[in-house]
Amino acid sequence: MRHGRKVNHLGRTDSHRKAMLANMASSLIQHKRITTTLAKAKALRLYVEPILTKSKNDTTHSRRTVFSYLQDKDIVAELFRDVAVKIANRPGGYTRIVKLENRLGDNASMAIIELVDYNTVYTKGEAATEKKATRRRGGSKAKTAAPAATAADVTPADDAVVVEDAPVAETEAPAEDKVIENPEEKGE
Repeated sequence: MRHGRKVNHLGRTDSHRKAMLANMASSLIQHKRITTTLAKAKALRLYVEPILTKSKNDTTHSRRTVFSYLQDKDIVAELFRDVAVKIANRPGGYTRIVKLENRLGDNASMAIIELVDYNTVYTKGEAATEKKATRRRGGSKAKTAAPAATAADVTPADDAVVVEDAPVAETEAPAEDKVIENPEEKGE
């Protein structure tokens, strides 16, 4: 049983696995999207998300920490210059894994791992309307009660009562607003 074993070793030694994940993370930052096996994509997500979080704080210490993982100063510069600016408002979940068809050669399950903020297909609508961070609560009762109170405040004139017909279907001729005299006077 694999109780508590979080690291997927991917059938590699520790040094090989770290080098492979560093190379894949560099490729992901450079190209914004890579295609790999599903197991490697899931392992890469665990590896690269803390690096992306670290890049949001642009200090010398965080740059050196990220460089210790990636080992490529050009990729680190691109990460802090371009990617960190784009993900600054996101509280996590910087990557997306999309499953693909199995590979023809060995039937391995394939996937695309991409940076969420760089996919224009999904983020096109979100960029135009930024969502306000609110919590859901039962505050809609006050909004529905307010229009009823304003309608009750308006009173018709003393001598005439205005009655409006319901909306008319398109096939009927439009009806005019009817003005009825005071009903008590008609009863005489």
